[in-house]
Amino acid sequence: MSATPHLLNKFTTAAAIANTPIPRLAFSLVSSSPKFHLFSSAFASRLLPHPPTLSSSLIFPRVLSTFNFAMGDAPDAGMDAVQRRLMFDDECILVDENDRVVGHDTKYNCHLWEKIESGNMLHRAFSVFLFNSKYELLLQQRSATKVTFPLVWTNTCCSHPLYRETELIEENALGVRNAAQRKLLDELGIPAEDVPVDQFIPLGRMLYKEPSDGKWGEHELDYLLFIVRDVTVNPNPDEVADVKYVNRDQLKELLRKADAGEEGLKLSPWFRLVVDNFLFGWWDHVEKETVKEAVDMETIHKLT
Repeated sequence: MSATPHLLNKFTTAAAIANTPIPRLAFSLVSSSPKFHLFSSAFASRLLPHPPTLSSSLIFPRVLSTFNFAMGDAPDAGMDAVQRRLMFDDECILVDENDRVVGHDTKYNCHLWEKIESGNMLHRAFSVFLFNSKYELLLQQRSATKVTFPLVWTNTCCSHPLYRETELIEENALGVRNAAQRKLLDELGIPAEDVPVDQFIPLGRMLYKEPSDGKWGEHELDYLLFIVRDVTVNPNPDEVADVKYVNRDQLKELLRKADAGEEGLKLSPWFRLVVDNFLFGWWDHVEKETVKEAVDMETIHKLT
């Protein structure tokens, strides 16, 4: 049947929210409500004037989600708009426990605790530990709008390589290092020239699983990247609430406050795992400028 102007406007809104190239073809979209069934080549020609740029298998789920959102029945309607975009647009890399790529899925699905528990969904991640020339560690407090672990303090930057060519490169963890450079700019405004890709040192990998609030959680195979650089920091308030450099003693005081529940201070679970298992020994190597001696990329430390 032909799409009404009202539905065309709704779908145009959904396509704009998705901010995704869509193929020029006739197609069918079925939302969670059966009353919305669109199948019209005229509709496609009007709405989609450009030739295909992505396969329908990547596009349809995303467009359907944003279409439902435009119709007003999307899940998590109260989610911050920036976080919603990242949750549905970003495709994480799914791996097995040996870090072999087995597929990809949205950031949204990868962080749903129900899916993590029922399907053991595991995705690749990274954690950056950036030290300045005084060997102080840069920490960030995650923004209040973050879906998982809002307002907790954590290491410099924690995120995911995406399912894209430049971030899937496995040799010398180049894909992960490319992703780290991208996210340091996105989250902390650190220019790429301040953090050259070849200056990141992958020290190790760990696997962990941790719930956030009952609905959300993390199940990650996390690459631990160290870098020593003096950088310009301009935090993105959509991602970061606060930043600070700490020396060893200041970090230990932060740990004490978190353990005592003082000032409502909380640390991310992945940061705490690194602190408890690796950080201070690796910090010794940072200060001695012998970080490469600590590298162990053969072992995957299972800390779940």
